[in-house]
Amino acid sequence: MAEIPLYFVDLQDDLDDFGFEDYGPDCDSMRITAFLDIPGQDNLTPLARLEKYAFSDNIFNRQIIARGLLDVFRNFSNNEEDFLTVMEIVVRLSEDAEPTVRTELMEQIPPIAIFLQESRPNFPLAFSEYLMPIVVRYLTDPNNQVRKSSQEVLLILLEQDLIFQNDIENKVCPILLDLSAPDSDDEYKAEAVNIICKMASMLSKSTVERLLLPRFCELCGDGKLFQVRKVCATNFGDVCNAVGQEATEKFLIPKFFELCSDSVWGMRKACAECFMAVSYTTSSEVRRTKLSPLFINLISDPCRWVRQAAFQSLGPFISTFANPSSAGLYIREDGTLSIRPPAQDITPISGSTSSCVNITSSCSGNPEHIKSDPLTEGISIETSNFLHVENSHISGMEKRMTCPASAEEELIQSCQSDSCYAIKDANDSQVNNCQGLKKACSGSSEDLFNNFLYWRTPLPDISQDLELLQTKTEQQEEGCCIPDTVCKKCVASSEIKKVLESLQEHMMNDPDVQAQVQVLSAALRAAQLDSMSDSEIKNAEKSHEEVSSSEPSSTTENQNTVSSASSQNELLEAKDSEKRLNGTSEHLQKEQRFDPTPFEDHKSKLQDIIPQQLLDQYLSMTDPARAQTVDTDIAKHCAYSLPGVALTLGRQNWHCLKDTYETLASDVQWKVRRTLAFSIHELAVILGDQLTAADLVPIFNGFLKDLDEVRIGVLKHLYDFLKLLHADKRREYLYQLQEFVVTDNSRNWRFRYELAEQLILILELYNPSDVYDYLMHIALKLCADKVSEVRWISFKLVVAILQKFYSNNASALGLNFINELIIRFRHCPKWVGRQAFAFICQAVVREECIPVDQFVEHLLPSLLSLASDPVPNVRVLLAKALRQTLMEKAYFRNAGNPHLEVVEETVLALQSDRDQDVSFFATLEPKRNIMDTAALEKQN
Repeated sequence: MAEIPLYFVDLQDDLDDFGFEDYGPDCDSMRITAFLDIPGQDNLTPLARLEKYAFSDNIFNRQIIARGLLDVFRNFSNNEEDFLTVMEIVVRLSEDAEPTVRTELMEQIPPIAIFLQESRPNFPLAFSEYLMPIVVRYLTDPNNQVRKSSQEVLLILLEQDLIFQNDIENKVCPILLDLSAPDSDDEYKAEAVNIICKMASMLSKSTVERLLLPRFCELCGDGKLFQVRKVCATNFGDVCNAVGQEATEKFLIPKFFELCSDSVWGMRKACAECFMAVSYTTSSEVRRTKLSPLFINLISDPCRWVRQAAFQSLGPFISTFANPSSAGLYIREDGTLSIRPPAQDITPISGSTSSCVNITSSCSGNPEHIKSDPLTEGISIETSNFLHVENSHISGMEKRMTCPASAEEELIQSCQSDSCYAIKDANDSQVNNCQGLKKACSGSSEDLFNNFLYWRTPLPDISQDLELLQTKTEQQEEGCCIPDTVCKKCVASSEIKKVLESLQEHMMNDPDVQAQVQVLSAALRAAQLDSMSDSEIKNAEKSHEEVSSSEPSSTTENQNTVSSASSQNELLEAKDSEKRLNGTSEHLQKEQRFDPTPFEDHKSKLQDIIPQQLLDQYLSMTDPARAQTVDTDIAKHCAYSLPGVALTLGRQNWHCLKDTYETLASDVQWKVRRTLAFSIHELAVILGDQLTAADLVPIFNGFLKDLDEVRIGVLKHLYDFLKLLHADKRREYLYQLQEFVVTDNSRNWRFRYELAEQLILILELYNPSDVYDYLMHIALKLCADKVSEVRWISFKLVVAILQKFYSNNASALGLNFINELIIRFRHCPKWVGRQAFAFICQAVVREECIPVDQFVEHLLPSLLSLASDPVPNVRVLLAKALRQTLMEKAYFRNAGNPHLEVVEETVLALQSDRDQDVSFFATLEPKRNIMDTAALEKQN
């Protein structure tokens, strides 16, 4: 018991020493430095008292001084001498040995800096000379908490532009460069590179490029600490954006290749996540020739987490190839996609035959066809004859594969192009294929070959085989008595088989070799067809038709444009493709040798806007196997980025995405369908009215009958979608709008609220007759909803309907609607309905949606009759409607108005009402100034 008084005395001494006794947990609400103004027994001035407590032996006192520095500066900012004395005290306080005091001091730097900036005319260099050195010094503080605080403060100061450019270059950057030096401490280095990356976006381009970029490139290759490389990879896109395109392509892209091939999977994952930002900063050539192959490597990475991040970034990366101006679209400031008035209307391609023709013309690299399509103007198309492969895993050297120069290679190359674009089906119309082959071989290989459709890793060297082929061909030509053309084809046919056999051993796990085998096989078949007689051709066609008739019938999707034999062949090819995906290597080799026909389905996915492999990988995101091996939500990511991919490809290439979109729209996961439902209106803008009516309307109709989680996506943008349809197509949805009133869960009132908001917008799309027959009944039903929020927004819908009727000279429909309102709400047995009638009348008067004579004749008598309503809530709303709205209109302020007397009598009766609320609102004077301001804002 003897220790209690001593403890109490010590505690009291501490409080007295602090300066005020009322300090508690809620002291932040008072001025912390109030003790400076309290006269004490020490008889010290406030400035001397500040210095006493700032260097007290009590840590608590020093913490309070550091926490209240802003108030201290405000107290002493009027006198320059006192202000400088306070600054010196702060500098001495920054050297406090207690980390908590230094942390408290650092947290006060940003508000002090703002205060000094406002007072800069008096103290222009105070922050730079006194406080900025403290921030820089704390970056190397031994205490971790102090360093973290200084780093946060530094970024805040840079973000708010509170640091002079001279201080940035002479004080901040040097210390960061020292901390990030190769021989620096690992912990300091990791923190310094994090600051460098974050501050890159806050500094000028020249500063970053001149001072920080060399060190950043050096840190990207730091072999000692992988955390440093991880920070660089995570913020790589921000640094690229800060330095611009030229510096990015010159210095950063090589480092990015190294990070993408890093042995640590976290580095590669970070690179995949920032790939879009990096691509956005580069030119189209670098994006196509360097970044695209690099991204393909990330998609096929052995680590699942890297593949997952790559697939999530695939759609955004593809969107960097977009040229919205050439697509006739632009993005407004609010982020919505809008249609730019086109110079020439684009007719969408309908039917598979016309699609194939368009694909052939666009993918073959023919400038005439590309120029004729205004949607593809301004889009760079790479037609170079070399393949640029960046092998960052080995040496980072650039390798190029040039196109073959020999006649046989030109034949193979021409056949390759022709087999992908000109040959419709190898078993369909063989004579036409022979003619198409001859025509392709006679043309220029540069016009027919597109290396981006056949990007691959280096193939086995077969130059010796080709030289042997050329030698044998010359020998056969010298000693052959048959025509030269036939001889060449026979030799090519026999020797191509040998080349195919030499490639078979390499095609087990290499899809690129498999593609080369397909090309050579197509050339082999074409050469054999040229040597066949007419009778053999007829027999082959006959046997093919017999085989096709025995197979199950294929889908009727393309029956209008392709023959039945071709459809059957597509089914067989689809089956073979499925077997190859299941890993049947033997069947793969057999199929490639004896049935090398290219896939029609692959032909329909060809385009020339982006590298074909990127599109193929994107289309594969709907494959169920991807969900098992990559990410269960991969289909959702595909759906999320589909509008961006569609904008990139343009409506002329919609055929590439149509099947994928339909697959996503029927996905079993409702989150996938919900994502599409929220973006279908944007996709409709991209595709145009004709493609929307053909391909999106059926999917839109399916979403209307889906779960509420999916329907809400359609409902939120219902007006945006319907306004893009033709009037006759739009009218078909009038009856279906009633289905939105019914929801799976009646408690989901926000669904009905959204419906009312959309109906207000949709009114302009239909004529008054349709509004009366369909939309009016929905509005009346929503006005009687159980949830008040739905009712209030529905009252606005009713007012909009009345305005629609009377503004379109449909006064008869308007009168019928008014009578319906009187029957349903004025004479409603429930007081909520009668209250709704008063609110509707008030809104009608406020918005002036109907002529005044119509209102006083049809609505005013029913409104005034509510004065005798037994429910006070109804009379309260009536008093508000009369006093605050009706009597403020110029029509009722006119002394000669015959209806004014009746309204005034009703107001007087309400002023003497037995209910206090009713009498209060009936007596309350309206705020005319506010009303006038609102009117002016409305006019503006």
